[in-house]
Amino acid sequence: MNAKLMKFLRDEDGVTAIEYGLIAGLVAVAIIVAVTLLGTDLSRLFNNIAGRLPIGT
Repeated sequence: MNAKLMKFLRDEDGVTAIEYGLIAGLVAVAIIVAVTLLGTDLSRLFNNIAGRLPIGT
């Protein structure tokens, strides 16, 4: 029983999976923030262009 407990405590596979999960989460947050900011800027740009176009030509 003691040997199994020590083997479990030395096992680092779960720690690595948690680290990869945290990195993936941070990357996802960075992508969401970038897309949100870029989307807002693009929307503003297209609305500006659409406002300058003549209507009914």
